[in-house]
Amino acid sequence: MIKNGFIDIDSYIAGFSNDMQILLEQIRFAIKQAAPDAEECISYQMPAYKLNGILVYFAGCKNHIGFYPTGAGTEKFKDEITDYKSSKGAIQFPLDKPLPIELIQKIVRFRVSENVAKAELKKLKIKKDKTK
Repeated sequence: MIKNGFIDIDSYIAGFSNDMQILLEQIRFAIKQAAPDAEECISYQMPAYKLNGILVYFAGCKNHIGFYPTGAGTEKFKDEITDYKSSKGAIQFPLDKPLPIELIQKIVRFRVSENVAKAELKKLKIKKDKTK
């Protein structure tokens, strides 16, 4: 760790037990598959992925893996996350059950499309403003 936190996702994951490291690497791999162009980073002392802004965060917790796909990410999939404890912007995956890899990837792909659409709108607005 550096003075104010983790250097990268590898150092974040290394600080956990072997069992938790396996789960964290599974969620990391699932996110990377769903968003291969996303950049890994540490934000708010958690692993995060960004592509035209933050896509998702995840974190190892005492009794669960926290997955943070923003409010839009949880709202869009509210019918599919009913088996998990959730709140606006957060889903808790219990440690005693397999991670829902397909669901995680669906949520990440949704967040990618959402961020790409926002970036395109911003480009159009800037282009429009320059032509005035």
